[in-house]
Amino acid sequence: MGILVLLLAAGWTTHHAVVNFTADPDMRSRLTVVWISLFLVFLLQTFMYHLERVPRVSERARRQLDALHVSILVPVYNEDPGYLKLGLESFLRQTRLPDSVHVVDDGSTSSDYAEVRAWWEQAAADAGLATTWQRVANGGKRHAQAHGVRVSPEADIYITCDSDSCFAPNAVEQSLLPFARPRVQSVAGIVIATNNRVNWLVRVTDLWFVVCQLVDRSGQSSLGAVMVNSGPLAAYRAGVIRDNLGSYLNETFMGRPVMFSDDSLLTLYAQQRGLTVQQPRAICFTAMPENWGHFSRMYLRWMRGSTIRSVWRMRYLSPARPAYWLHAMRWLQMILTQMVTVWLLVVVPLVYRDWPPKSMLVIPFLIGYAQGLRYLSIIRSDERIRQRAMTWLAMPLAIVLAWTLLRSLRWYGILTCAKTGWGTRQNGAEVSLAAGAAPAAAPSS
Repeated sequence: MGILVLLLAAGWTTHHAVVNFTADPDMRSRLTVVWISLFLVFLLQTFMYHLERVPRVSERARRQLDALHVSILVPVYNEDPGYLKLGLESFLRQTRLPDSVHVVDDGSTSSDYAEVRAWWEQAAADAGLATTWQRVANGGKRHAQAHGVRVSPEADIYITCDSDSCFAPNAVEQSLLPFARPRVQSVAGIVIATNNRVNWLVRVTDLWFVVCQLVDRSGQSSLGAVMVNSGPLAAYRAGVIRDNLGSYLNETFMGRPVMFSDDSLLTLYAQQRGLTVQQPRAICFTAMPENWGHFSRMYLRWMRGSTIRSVWRMRYLSPARPAYWLHAMRWLQMILTQMVTVWLLVVVPLVYRDWPPKSMLVIPFLIGYAQGLRYLSIIRSDERIRQRAMTWLAMPLAIVLAWTLLRSLRWYGILTCAKTGWGTRQNGAEVSLAAGAAPAAAPSS
């Protein structure tokens, strides 16, 4: 109901702004086509993300899922030992234990993790959990994952994660439920910040990231067409990774090896085979960047990877797949939004000596607050609801960030997509686990 009320308010404000627009009528009529197109895309997106449903399976299907061999792949490179141990501990607390966990230290230079390794191997043995721990020469995240794949030929499902991933206690169990449908090839989890109380950059990033998952990706999931799984928590049928391991390890773009965007490439492989969905009850904590330098490098890597992946989707995805058209719609929306922004804030003031109505500025915030209500649907037992409400009220900061700095970084990332290096953790962990900063308990949605 809150979403409906805020969207109706946004609709009324849009009508008011357009009616009071004082630019040349001919130019306004041309812009109206763009407004209508954006409005229809927005309506479709809103309708789609409300169609996402949590899967329900029969007891027979549960028994079949329990019989699957689930292997977790944990690539490690210059990770903070505290975050690494926190994540490994979370595997031992699962309501459905994984069958094996494969840790690969990709030639870390900041630590050899001897204490964490000794503790983990003993703890896994006590829990009856099969595990391997390899230390290999640095080759990148994909090669580290491949080492784990090669020592687990018995796996039916691979769960990929990051070295700072901390699974909620039911994350593995919930990630498996969508696989009761034979056509489902991959499952994305929901990622939230472990360190969300460090500063406002982390809180706003958490808000933006969670809302993107529960709006954009939930809409895609309703059609079985999730385009990018989360690196901190995603599950794949084993054949998706095994059968594509050669191309996965040797991807190049403009003659250069691609080191990032591994999650989106695995998702593309899964899309070629069947459905890619999201499970909104599979929750994972991860460490978000705590300073602007770290955040901007991470975001640039995402935007460069997104650009490369766009080329591959157009080339390799069949137009019969919903993901093909969702991808095209996303580019249309981005281009139209950029046109409207430049028109209202540059062309109209400079060419027509006019400014759009002030009410026009209210529209993005109303829509942002409406979509941001999805953030409150995840209840954390280590955080009071008023703290989450305060983060939700910071939505204007997220919107201003998205419309200014992030938009600039997006286009810069598109133009520099040939830079395919990783860009972070070269000098050690950039985020460390402070004492008492670990999540106290699992969230529920």
